[in-house]
This record gives sequence, structure tokens and C-alpha cells, in this order.
Amino acid sequence: MHLTTLLSGALLALGLIAPAQAFTQETHRRIVLDAVGYMQANPASTNYAKLLAGATRAGYSIEQFAAALGQGAYDVDDFADTYLCGASTGDCQQAPVWGAGASIVKYTTYWHFQNHTAGPDAHGNDLGGYNYQKLTVWGDIDNLAASWLYGDHLDDGKGGMKGWFGDGSKYNSYGLTEANYRLGGHSTPAMYADFEKIPFQPIDHLGQYWFQQFLSRPTAQSLGFVMHTTDLLQPHHTWTTSALNHAGWESWVKDYYDSEQLNDPALVRNALASFTPLAADAVDIRPLLTQGGALSYARGGAVLSATDHASRKSVGKIVIPHAIAMVVHILNRAAERL
Repeated sequence: MHLTTLLSGALLALGLIAPAQAFTQETHRRIVLDAVGYMQANPASTNYAKLLAGATRAGYSIEQFAAALGQGAYDVDDFADTYLCGASTGDCQQAPVWGAGASIVKYTTYWHFQNHTAGPDAHGNDLGGYNYQKLTVWGDIDNLAASWLYGDHLDDGKGGMKGWFGDGSKYNSYGLTEANYRLGGHSTPAMYADFEKIPFQPIDHLGQYWFQQFLSRPTAQSLGFVMHTTDLLQPHHTWTTSALNHAGWESWVKDYYDSEQLNDPALVRNALASFTPLAADAVDIRPLLTQGGALSYARGGAVLSATDHASRKSVGKIVIPHAIAMVVHILNRAAERL
């Protein structure tokens, strides 16, 4: 039954309606701005000259170009591309329908995980995305969503799956969003028939899809969309849970990003060596993205259980510089196409 009104009441009562989209949108923007700033400050060791030349050809100053990239990374959490439809009503929504609006994560964020706690998924991916049935760590928000969205299906267009009392399709999320992120894997509508069993595609596929769009027709916006994959450096998105201090951690990162110097250039410089650089002609960036996910999974799990400042600072000093470094590596490759 699609009981989003009841779900809203339950979440409000438990104080669980803070955003849960991994790094906050503003943090996503800052990571990208700091990556471009690092390249600008280190032109001899990065592909900054080609990045600047490409931005100039496109009519941007480097500051304008960085801002456009950052906005793209920010905007991915606002995609109106994923609708879940009620098992009884058939009505389809892109987010839980209550009045908190911007504070509520949209269903599109279920594509923003890469589960390093489990093996291959139903699509043939070595590492899958969010799938409640396959979670090895989870919490209250995961359980509430799976309970109240029980039996809800991914919108697959008019004439596809229906609720008991009708077909309220508003957007063919299966035929558009899922198809974009499938990237040659195996999918069927039946995989998306019940929310609590849905094997969402992993976030590296989101990044790869938008990188392909960028290679085909380079724009700052499509390249910015790729940069949202810094979610892979957020441990909750590689351990895979919407709960376990998820919202508190993301708020902490935003609040202390500057005062704790999480973007320290010296830490970024060291972090760059943690990645295998992309070849100048690379067309598949998923190996790089997965390296970022492996790092946050291996070194960031403490923030799922610890909420003290010292623990969060220790993890933040690892994952934020590595997120910036991952973006630098992507930009080094992208500069060859601009």
C-alpha cells in the first residue's frame, strides 16, 4: 500500500525527516569548486591548462565554469526522474508527499549507492546499488521505507504495472531512468515490482551514463552531473543505508567543512595517489569511481555508529580530500575532450 501520508506522520514523530542524500547538495558543490581550485593552483601536475582552454572556448571564465560544474553536481539530487507507484492506488509520486518539501529526499536518490557489503547484483554488476532485501547494515529509515512502501513499484509507463485500482503513471522511470543506468546489464520490469526487493542500479552507472553524454556532446552541465558520484566517498552510500546517523553525518560535514579544513590541499595532494589515473582517452570511468567507493567503505565505517566530533573529523579528513581528488582525476580526463 502506498501510504506516504502515514509514513510522513511516522517519520515526523521519530524526527527522521532530515535530508538523507549523502553529502548535502552544498557539499557536492564545494567539492567540485575545490577540485577546480586545486587544479588552478597546481597547473604543473594537473591538466589545468587544457581545462582552462576548454572553458574559454565555451565562453566561460574558469570561475564561471567551476560554478556551472558545481551546480550540475548539486542538481542531481533534484532530478524528477524516479517515481514510485502505490500497490493499491497506483498513484505515482517522485517523493513522499508531505509538506516538508525541500527537506525530503526524492526517490531519485535510491540510484546513489554502491553496495560494497554484498556481491554481484541481479543485473550482472560486480557491485550493486540500494536493495533493501540485500542490505547488511540498515536502520530505522530503511525499515520504515520498506514497510510503508511495501509492494510499491517503479513507474514503468502507461500500460505497464498497475495498482489494484488503477494506473497512475506519470513518468516511465523504468524505460528512461533505469534504462539509462542499465549500461548493458540485464533488467526486467518484474525486478522493480516491489520496493522492498528492488535492485536499484549503482551510482557508478549514473556517473558513467552522464560521462558518455559529456563525451558525445561536451557541456558543463553533463560533466557536473558526473561529479555527483562523490557520493561514493560518503560511507553510508557504500555500506548502504539511509539510516545509522546518515543525516547527522552529512550535516556535520557541511557545518565543519571549512573550520576543520576538510579540503586541505596537502591532503588532496596525498589523496590523488590513492587513485589509478584515467587514461587520456578513457571512455569508462567506473574503475576510478569504484576505487573511491572502496576507500570510503574501508576507512569510513566509523561514522555509521559514532557521532562524536573526533570520530567524524577523522573520517572527514579522509573522505573529503579523496572526493576532491577523484573529481580532479575526472577533470584531468575531461579536459582532453573540452
